[in-house]
Amino acid sequence: MIIPVRCFSCGKPIGHLWAQYQGRLSKGEDKNKVLDELGIQRYCCRSVFLGHVDLADEAAQFKKF
Repeated sequence: MIIPVRCFSCGKPIGHLWAQYQGRLSKGEDKNKVLDELGIQRYCCRSVFLGHVDLADEAAQFKKF
C-alpha cells in the first residue's frame, strides 16, 4: 500500500526518500543511479524500493462497510 518508514530487514529509515525517488524516476532517470545517489546501498533496502507497488489509489475506490 504505502512505502514503509523503515526497511523490513535492517531497520534503516527509508520512507523519507520515497518522494525523491518517485520524482526522479518520473523524469526518466535510471533506477540504479537514483538509488545510489540517495544512499540506498543495501540489498534489503533496495528491494523495498524496487518491489513496491503503489496500490493506495486503487484501494481508495472501495467503500468500507
